[in-house]
Amino acid sequence: MTTVDQDLEPAAPSAVEGERLIAPGGGKPQRRGRRAAGFTPYALITPAIIVLAAIVGWPLVQLIITSFQEFGRAQVFGAPPNWVWFDNYVDVFTDPVFYGVLGRTLLFAGACVLVTMVLSTLIALMLVRLPKGFRMLLTVGMLLAWAMPALTATIVWGWMFDTAYGVINYALVNWFGLAEFNQHQWLIDPLSFFMVAGIIVVWGAVPFAAFTLYAGLTQVPGEVLEAAQLDGAGGFARFRLIIFPYLKPIFMIVTMLQVIWDLKVFTQIFALQDIGGIRAQTNTLGVYIYQTSIAGGDFGHGGAIAVITAVLLMAISIYYIRQVLKEEEL
Repeated sequence: MTTVDQDLEPAAPSAVEGERLIAPGGGKPQRRGRRAAGFTPYALITPAIIVLAAIVGWPLVQLIITSFQEFGRAQVFGAPPNWVWFDNYVDVFTDPVFYGVLGRTLLFAGACVLVTMVLSTLIALMLVRLPKGFRMLLTVGMLLAWAMPALTATIVWGWMFDTAYGVINYALVNWFGLAEFNQHQWLIDPLSFFMVAGIIVVWGAVPFAAFTLYAGLTQVPGEVLEAAQLDGAGGFARFRLIIFPYLKPIFMIVTMLQVIWDLKVFTQIFALQDIGGIRAQTNTLGVYIYQTSIAGGDFGHGGAIAVITAVLLMAISIYYIRQVLKEEEL
């Protein structure tokens, strides 16, 4: 015989004689309150905050201070800098060269991000369907591409697009009969220069994005996809209506990371310029900051450009983070 507390909701009859079934909590849904964690979370992240403040915070403060000063090579060797306050920023925002570099950087980064996300999505979908052996082979190949240093990859691709001995020109002339590509100079023209740079950037970025999306695809319920297929939904419809909504936060995070990385690309552009590109026509923000400050010796203007770039990256990051948080709240 089961005893029933009189303060609870009326119990339902059971199949066993004399027994009554009682829902936990009197049949009313119980809401768990958040336990106050106190100071513990802040204590746990304090060491990381201290390290970040020492490694990133102090150099950032120095950069901001330098951007308000007239800081050249003389100041590097000990001469006191002069405070010019916002003059460096005014010079940057009134310089048409800066806007040309900024627009070039945004277009290049946008194209790289778009191509990277499309190829990564297709490769991730292919990894789901490939047999185990082929999937392992493709995974190893992408890991090798991802592990290769950016400078090494740029030199290798630069050799492939070499004017006299590059395999690209050889294949186009001898395999496809395109005689106009004999001794073709890929890096002289800015458009073809950024095409080569984009190939290098995308080639190194696709593995990370593809692996991340593939990990998300393995969590999509198979029975939901099977039910949609039985209802007549095609592959694109299943991706648009089922897969993408499930993976939208992952897509947003990967896209945000790609935007940040591609906006501050330096190694690929700088190395290709050394191989044969025209610097004035192919500078992006990262290379432009280097040439203004390190190569040109004008650390004040270079610091102002760097601060503007950091603010741009922070604005993009905050926007994407807010979008991700909104998705989690839905």
